[in-house]
Amino acid sequence: MLRRLIAIVAALVLLVEACGVVLVNWVLGLVARNQNMSMAGIEPHAISVGAWVAGALFGLFLVLCGILLLITGIRDRALGRFARITLIACAVVHAVLGAFTVGLVGWQAFVYLMAVLALLVFVLVTYAKERPAPEAGAEDGPPGAPSGAPAAV
Repeated sequence: MLRRLIAIVAALVLLVEACGVVLVNWVLGLVARNQNMSMAGIEPHAISVGAWVAGALFGLFLVLCGILLLITGIRDRALGRFARITLIACAVVHAVLGAFTVGLVGWQAFVYLMAVLALLVFVLVTYAKERPAPEAGAEDGPPGAPSGAPAAV
């Protein structure tokens, strides 16, 4: 029951984070356009459109991760391969952003990103696929060896 609740909470946190990321990139694009900022000769329009596109793509990625977590929490089943890879990528992004955020934004943003990382790791660990238990009468030994043969070291 606890893992379902944490998966749903993580989904809601990622959906709110997606809205925040899109909003921040939208504002950055507006600032770059209105101030006519240029970096290394790049047009201000290109900078603002790049900020908007980056915000939209990252926001869509976070929404996808949030939807996968929500589905996982509702179904309460193990994650599929695509969902695991996507959530691992999301966890890595949060870890890297957390490392950069300490110096650029501050400790509050770092704590937030590490809390989201902890939620993602908890979901990934608790929804790991269970491996089937070995048969009760199976002996440990090399394949093809007679029963009771010692394993090679």
